Amino acid sequence: MSLNTFCYTGFDNLKQMWLRKYESSSFQKDCEYLWNQVRPEDPIPAHLFGNMWSQTWEHLSDFLAPYPNATMFDVTEALKKKYTQDKAGVTEMFKVANEFFTSVGLHDMSVSYGPKAQVVKPADREVVCHASAWDFSNKKDFRIKMCTNVNQEDFVTIHHELGHIQYYINYKNLPETFRQGANPGFHEAIGDVAALSVNTPKHMMKIGLAENQAGISKESSINYLLKTALERVAFLPFGFLIDAYRWKIFDGTIKRKDLEYEWVKMRSEYQGVVPPVIRDEEDFDAGSKYHVPGNTPYIRYFVSHILEFQLYKALCITAQEYPANPLHECDFYQNKDAGAQLKKLLEAGASKNWEIILKETIGQDKMDASAILEYFAPLLEYLREYRAKMNYPIGWSKTAFEALVKRE
Repeated sequence: MSLNTFCYTGFDNLKQMWLRKYESSSFQKDCEYLWNQVRPEDPIPAHLFGNMWSQTWEHLSDFLAPYPNATMFDVTEALKKKYTQDKAGVTEMFKVANEFFTSVGLHDMSVSYGPKAQVVKPADREVVCHASAWDFSNKKDFRIKMCTNVNQEDFVTIHHELGHIQYYINYKNLPETFRQGANPGFHEAIGDVAALSVNTPKHMMKIGLAENQAGISKESSINYLLKTALERVAFLPFGFLIDAYRWKIFDGTIKRKDLEYEWVKMRSEYQGVVPPVIRDEEDFDAGSKYHVPGNTPYIRYFVSHILEFQLYKALCITAQEYPANPLHECDFYQNKDAGAQLKKLLEAGASKNWEIILKETIGQDKMDASAILEYFAPLLEYLREYRAKMNYPIGWSKTAFEALVKRE
């Protein structure tokens, strides 16, 4: 994009243009504050995570389970006994997920997994199987595209994608300009709010996928929280890093000659990750992440992870599920009060500043990471006790990356 283009639009650089949608002069500082709320007290050693960018660590969950002899909550086998791995069986899974939303007073979404939708992988052609939800902008056609498998992971993903559809349907009557999330992070957050409620043993019992909670011991609960944290919490530094790095490029803080050096430096600072081999300025590791060469903003995913837990806590309070129960055990299924609160947010779309919508919905006008800390509090307590008992060394040299990247 040329300098003339920026002058025409009134922005000095691409960072300003990207951040415009958040309608906040302090948004960049707010993200720094949120990151400092959730960053670990001590650096985390990071090695191999089974993910190219170390953006999630769930591949280590079996290896790192605090209590390997305790049960790991998983309803995959129960799902396989109940539903067949074909369109008919998968559609029944969608019906159960749809009922979660209608039970709290939200819209029926059966149109989204009807005859026009793709809910299983076609046998006659190759398709992109990444799950997605689609709004055809005619106020009546909404569809899911997903190669669904009968397992717990995809069952939860169905709820996430239907969260997008629910948002589309609720704001469909607004002027087209306002038919989007309150800010770019809201859409992803809504589906994950539902997923947090659904993925509890309490909910799985209610819908007949778990017989009882006898097997959900304190040890099993800690195992579950660790597995969730390896996905959700471990993502936070990466979700923040991608755009924090690009913002510095856009405003000139990072020079062209230092693109690789600064990337390695920031990965070391935020993620605690260093490259396995020596790098130099002939490399551009950041470009391996699609969103970078694709010129796609990424901070929305960091924002959504914060909002997800903040909204979930608010709905759990409304449903009187929290603080009567630990936050990670909350299920607001069938609670119309929680549904009405969520519906108010969804119907607003982007018709107002997102801080106003948040204030009118949950009584808070700023994003806050305290809910995610409360959700994982039992795990954090366990890890502190374990560290004290084992005297486990944690941390890394802040200058260790220097030996792994060459500069001119």
